[in-house]
Amino acid sequence: MLAAMAPESEADRRSVAPRTSLVGIPIEASGIGRWLPGLHVLRHYRRSWLARDIAAGLTLTALLVPAGMGYAEASGLPAITGLYATIVPLLAYALVGPSRILVLGPDSALVALVAAVVVPMSGGDPIRAVALGSMLSVLSGALCIVAGLARLGFLTDLLSKPVRVGYMNGIALTILVAQAPKLCGFSVDADGVADGLVAFVRGVIDGRTKLEALGIGAACLLIILGIKAIRPRVPGVLIAVVLATTAVAVLGFADRISVIGEVPRGLPLPSLPAIGLSDIGPLLVGATGTALVSAADTSVLSRTYAARAGERVDPNRELVGLGFANVVGGFFSGFPISSSASRTPVAEAAGSRTQLTGVVGALAIVVLLVAVPGLLSTLPTTALAAVVISAAIAMIDVASFRVFYRVRRSDFLLALVGFVAIAGLGVIRGIAIAVSIALLDFIRRAWRPHDAILGRAEGVKGYHDLKRYPNARVIPGLVLYRWDAPLFFANAETFRERLIEIVEEAATPVKWVVVAAEPITDVDTTAADMIQELDKVLASRGVELAFAEMKDPVKDRLHRYGLKTTIGADFFFPTLGVAVKAFLDRHQVDWVDWEEKGGEHAGE
Repeated sequence: MLAAMAPESEADRRSVAPRTSLVGIPIEASGIGRWLPGLHVLRHYRRSWLARDIAAGLTLTALLVPAGMGYAEASGLPAITGLYATIVPLLAYALVGPSRILVLGPDSALVALVAAVVVPMSGGDPIRAVALGSMLSVLSGALCIVAGLARLGFLTDLLSKPVRVGYMNGIALTILVAQAPKLCGFSVDADGVADGLVAFVRGVIDGRTKLEALGIGAACLLIILGIKAIRPRVPGVLIAVVLATTAVAVLGFADRISVIGEVPRGLPLPSLPAIGLSDIGPLLVGATGTALVSAADTSVLSRTYAARAGERVDPNRELVGLGFANVVGGFFSGFPISSSASRTPVAEAAGSRTQLTGVVGALAIVVLLVAVPGLLSTLPTTALAAVVISAAIAMIDVASFRVFYRVRRSDFLLALVGFVAIAGLGVIRGIAIAVSIALLDFIRRAWRPHDAILGRAEGVKGYHDLKRYPNARVIPGLVLYRWDAPLFFANAETFRERLIEIVEEAATPVKWVVVAAEPITDVDTTAADMIQELDKVLASRGVELAFAEMKDPVKDRLHRYGLKTTIGADFFFPTLGVAVKAFLDRHQVDWVDWEEKGGEHAGE
């Protein structure tokens, strides 16, 4: 009784207490908190976090407004929609998103994708452009939700690092070419990087450049890049935009260069985007691309920040949160959004603790639209072009190309193809080609993976690749063979042909072939049929087929295929050493190992 009434020790309390993140929020949510992480955080919210979250939210607002409007302009949409695509998704993600600190909104990685769909389909009609952008957001979000509920979060890995590097550099070049005319105060009608570059040069030669616009835009760009290089925590974007807006108002440039003009007060009412049935097909193609890119970006960023905070983020729930934010944003005249690799660090550096930071930022923009919408009327579009161009410059990654070229040429070629495809063929087709090539490259590697004939090297434990150890000895009559990939339909025949070739070219008649199967993580039905056929072919030549070091799940799969019975349970060995000993026990072979213990051959 006394023992039962004794207080728990500190160790006991730690053993039963739920594991928490570095900021003290329990990692494992239960009940409705699993699907509404914002409520889970709210239940465990600490009063000491409030001041930091509010301060971080207000700081973040300084970047949210110009970035959102700039990315909207770059996407071929009215600048005000960038604020709508910021406010609503931030509020939605705060409720449903699993990441505690992630900031969502219009993003440079999606600008060219959205523009590639909206600009040609809208025909210059801003109302239709808004409807198309909104439906693109709804469809993209719906795809993310479906993928998350179906637990397809792994699909974000289709954008491997080489593909992402090529994509981002291609996007950066696309943005730079598209925004250069706006920086100079004029517009062009061009399709693609090459046409856009030609049109820009022609416009400059024809004298269409407005010196006032170029002066303000160039000054903004220098301010943003300069402050970022010298004092990265200072809001250079805000300073540049405020100075540009003030300069236009004071110098009376509003009638001489393009400005934002009066913006609608408040938020639009929720509505279903008005599009035709014939628009669904092209929009769905674009939505697939935006969903893939935004999901990949969000997955990488959320995992990075979760690791810093000692948290775990389920990629499938992240997809649902991202999808929900896009769908809701689409009903409020928004367009596809993603996580932001530039605004999230700002929130973190400003002291953000929870999703409340995003909520404060969204509400601050609402106050701006309700109370002082005219504050943005003299904001020059050339300043927004400078904001977008600075983001594009930050996306350029030449260093990774150099690393790929030095370390793995195939990754360099993959990144280069992605860059050329996006810059030359357009964003949607380019990303489809880049992903397709990445998949083909994966199949190529699995189709002809590294393999090795193994031998016994003097003074080195185990059995090793003869190419690496040319002086290694091969046991007469025994082939030890390692295949470094799963066995499936694409490489099954290659595996069969390779083994038969090795047997035929062996220096002495082969009696056993032992496959070192540890790297073989799976065997599909096509490969199983191949193994059965291979066993018969080898048996007709007096050769026994055996496996060593096969993982239990793969061995169980072979058992279900009936191959353990066909090959014989005695020909599945736990290690290569055991297999070698069994071979030497059954066959009279002139072989003395360099390492012998107790008169027994030690193969390991």
